[in-house]
Amino acid sequence: MRIFWALLWRELGTFFYSITGYVIIAAVALVIGSTFVMLIHNLGMDPISMPLTEVFFNSLIYWIIVILVAPVITMRLFALEKASGTFETLMTTQVGDAQVVAAKFSTAAIFYLLMWLPAFASLFIVQHFTNQPRIDWGMMGGMGLGILLSGCLFLAIGCLASAMTKNQVTAAMISLAVGVILFIVAYMAQNISSTDQSQLQILSYFNLFQQMQDFTRGVVDTRTVIFYGSATFLFLFLTLRVVESRRWK
Repeated sequence: MRIFWALLWRELGTFFYSITGYVIIAAVALVIGSTFVMLIHNLGMDPISMPLTEVFFNSLIYWIIVILVAPVITMRLFALEKASGTFETLMTTQVGDAQVVAAKFSTAAIFYLLMWLPAFASLFIVQHFTNQPRIDWGMMGGMGLGILLSGCLFLAIGCLASAMTKNQVTAAMISLAVGVILFIVAYMAQNISSTDQSQLQILSYFNLFQQMQDFTRGVVDTRTVIFYGSATFLFLFLTLRVVESRRWK
């Protein structure tokens, strides 16, 4: 466990001891702040039937941020070390492959959550200066869980892409392509109608938009949690296999 924490702090340092992490957080904060300003301006004084949180996190802006930022966060995790030659040095030390994968993924997830702090700050600011109802902490908890689960899925995809290549740009493009495909599948799942209950059940697992809408309402479906957890574990397992494949060469 001590080795895992050492690797975790090492990876976090690469984000915050350089300008990369601050640029990512600043860019996301700018997009989030601008989006909230536009939402409030467009709504004006007219009442709305849903909380502002639900309006934002069910918009395309949220998914665009996740799809674009996840590759940027993860592209350097393995690819940069492979390109610089430090990866082989790291793997010859007394660390396990699973520890390396877990530490790098955990770093990406922690940074991802920190990246969304400006969004929560924006919610408190809007609630303070408007006539919005008091913040429902159950709804906030569900929203936070939705952000974490959906983000972990795309981050796990990015980890796999980064482990497959030495080129950061290639890793980012692979991760982005898979993320866009998943987005398209989610769009199709939301818009395809079927009378077959089993087909509808399968489509519901890929309807990321409806799942996020439930989370923003404070509704946590265990089937959705299992889907995100299983998909994330699958991509991390594949990442581990790619890392271990160096021994077969």
